[in-house]
Amino acid sequence: MKTLRFTRILALGSVLVLTACSPPPAMLKADGVERVSVDRSAVTGELSAFRASALKLGDALLRDGGAGNVIASPGSLLIALAMLRAGASGEAAAEMDAVLGLPAANRDEAMNALLASLEQFDGDPGSVDESNPPLKPLMHAANGLFVDKNTATGEAYLQTLAQQYGSGVYPVDFRDEATTSPAIDAWVDKNTGGRIKKAPAAFDPDNTFSVLNAVYFAGAWKTPFSANATSEAPFTKAGGVKVNVPMMHGLQDMSYAEGAGWQAVDLPFGEGFVMRLVLPEAGTDAVDGFGPEKLAKIAEALGAAGTESVQLALPTWDHQSNFDLREVLGALGLRRTLATSQDFNAIQHGMRITQAAQAANITVAEKGTIAAAVTQINAEAVSGRVVVSQRTISFDRPFQYQIVHVETGLPLFMGKVADPR
Repeated sequence: MKTLRFTRILALGSVLVLTACSPPPAMLKADGVERVSVDRSAVTGELSAFRASALKLGDALLRDGGAGNVIASPGSLLIALAMLRAGASGEAAAEMDAVLGLPAANRDEAMNALLASLEQFDGDPGSVDESNPPLKPLMHAANGLFVDKNTATGEAYLQTLAQQYGSGVYPVDFRDEATTSPAIDAWVDKNTGGRIKKAPAAFDPDNTFSVLNAVYFAGAWKTPFSANATSEAPFTKAGGVKVNVPMMHGLQDMSYAEGAGWQAVDLPFGEGFVMRLVLPEAGTDAVDGFGPEKLAKIAEALGAAGTESVQLALPTWDHQSNFDLREVLGALGLRRTLATSQDFNAIQHGMRITQAAQAANITVAEKGTIAAAVTQINAEAVSGRVVVSQRTISFDRPFQYQIVHVETGLPLFMGKVADPR
């Protein structure tokens, strides 16, 4: 069995009291607690629930983003919420399970298996030459838990993080904004390869708890587009307005599927990931009518489709988005979760959620794709070859996309292109 040894964290009774640490703080992990190894085949049902939950979160993020371009990371948000759920109880726990569709059992074990599956693509975002994305994609996921060193944090909660998430805590003094705010920003900058410089939530010295998840993706297309084949072409925006944009062209081998009102392809990266592109019929909104259930059916159709040659026209784009997740999660129905000061006592006594935010960006070009996102939840304790093309598809009007981890089916990133410019 694969195990990982962790360095010592100081315990006092049933809670953990953390000693001071100069910035940048060192991560402390539970002494003698080993990260367990989970057989992914034993949690297939739970992983399926995570995929459905991520699609629901992604749909909510895209709808919150409005009529323009949107880039979000439902995968990052799901991981951050799973870490929060690990310390929830009572009505908030029941609400999170019901609203998000989280697994009733083996939730943390399944997330452990999902994270372990992603780790085969892990690496240092700072090592990437973004002008030449790697053929084997680099997918870095990092969990950062910053807790106030003067506030007791539940030992059982931290043991769960160590056992299932391979994570510990960064002890800080939230009252010392001059030290703690730059430390959190430095964590964000490091784990996104500098694509996101600051934490998405405004710093609040009253907080005692901040959980962050960062995801960074860099990958070259399996078959790159030729820069010589990129040319200005019309893109029809919602409402019928046409604009000229750089449009990539190429003959690609990929999965193709279509249904009533849509066409979709899985454009492969070098290995392990695809960009799922969903093109609605002309005059149809790229989000309305494409809820999580339909997106799941599109994923199923693409999974069953064989590989064929497709003549593809795809614009380049470079987009970014920011979200107030309290609004997104509240609209989904997590009202008790956002209001309670009783159901997160296993983390910190009297803890209530004060802030939740996400920042994300993506760059898509001839050689590949670079994307990054950070999700933050804060709280305070109160108390190619030449073949004959069989298909042609041109993404010359608003469309939706995902970056999907093939092995688990998890949509790490999800977005909408309303105007590639």
